[in-house]
Amino acid sequence: MAKFNSLAFACMFLFFFGSCQSLEQIPIDYIQPAEITFPPELRKVGIVNNCSIPADSTLILATSDQRSLLNLINMRGAIAYANGDPRIVTESLAEEIANQNYFETVVICDSALRANDKIARESTLSQEEVRTLTSNLGVDLIISLEGIRFITGRSIYYPDDYDTYQVTIDLKAFPTIKTYLPTLKKPMNSLTTTDSIYWEEVGTKEEINERMISEKQLLKEAAEFAGRIPVKYLIPFWKKDARFIYANGSIQMRDAAVYAYEGSWDEAYKLWQEVFNDTKRKKKKMKAAVNIAVYYEMKDSIAKAVEWATTAQKIAKKIDKVDEIKDTTNINFWKIPNYYQTTLYVTELNKRYASLPKIKMQMSRFNDDF
Repeated sequence: MAKFNSLAFACMFLFFFGSCQSLEQIPIDYIQPAEITFPPELRKVGIVNNCSIPADSTLILATSDQRSLLNLINMRGAIAYANGDPRIVTESLAEEIANQNYFETVVICDSALRANDKIARESTLSQEEVRTLTSNLGVDLIISLEGIRFITGRSIYYPDDYDTYQVTIDLKAFPTIKTYLPTLKKPMNSLTTTDSIYWEEVGTKEEINERMISEKQLLKEAAEFAGRIPVKYLIPFWKKDARFIYANGSIQMRDAAVYAYEGSWDEAYKLWQEVFNDTKRKKKKMKAAVNIAVYYEMKDSIAKAVEWATTAQKIAKKIDKVDEIKDTTNINFWKIPNYYQTTLYVTELNKRYASLPKIKMQMSRFNDDF
């Protein structure tokens, strides 16, 4: 599956243009929609722990070797599994949701609803249980932690010329959550999310064994981390990104870049518009069009940004003579750098434009004041 995220976009931009173009990096923050959309009338949420308390939340090695994953330096590539502490995960989930200020009220019930279970299991809340919880907690909906699993792995790097080890422990967390409404017989949504965290130590074998994080602390930090993972699927979130503008080619382009860097975007736009209208050179025109697209994106005029980025893409297509390429199944991107870069930006902007209706719906509870 081909996927261009913002980091890939930035890296590709610099990869193709960093050595031969004068570029300025501009930070940008913009809101991204959550996967789940809650009606605006749902303003009070209860966060509950619907997990059975694990009998043993220690790391269990995947092999028959029961030595500690953490304390033995020679266990290259060891894999281990663990149940997370659902109480810590639930508390972390509730705290992170509360910090986003999306709901008016966040109430936590971290006591295990399945505390009397003899065997750890996942069990969907019944409608009656949901009604009781929403009534007792005084909330409109329930977000329930249903399960938490960890997989960890260790990697060891040992340079031949140095008596030093580099040990990394990677951990993948898999929290499962469900959302419930008292009016529904079944869960409104069910999500199993995942993300990774790692710990690293560098030193001699003795130093690493002395400083390596304890198993208890690792599982605690992993549980706190796991609670934060599902939040971006539940609540719109601000994404930090970067854009790049061309800053060379003329005095106007250099002055405009200074204006943009200082935040005087309207002044920069005037100069870029002059360059675009006055020049007949295709590459200079393309650069100005890209910069104008960035201007409109900074102004949250995404439709205009798409329009100008598409204009830059069409010019780049002529510059790189894309229509003359016969074998389109095996294109060398080094031969079409301008077209490739502008296409990445058009794709990025189109994704933002497509998400606007969903963002508007999810943020309607704030009367578009965000």
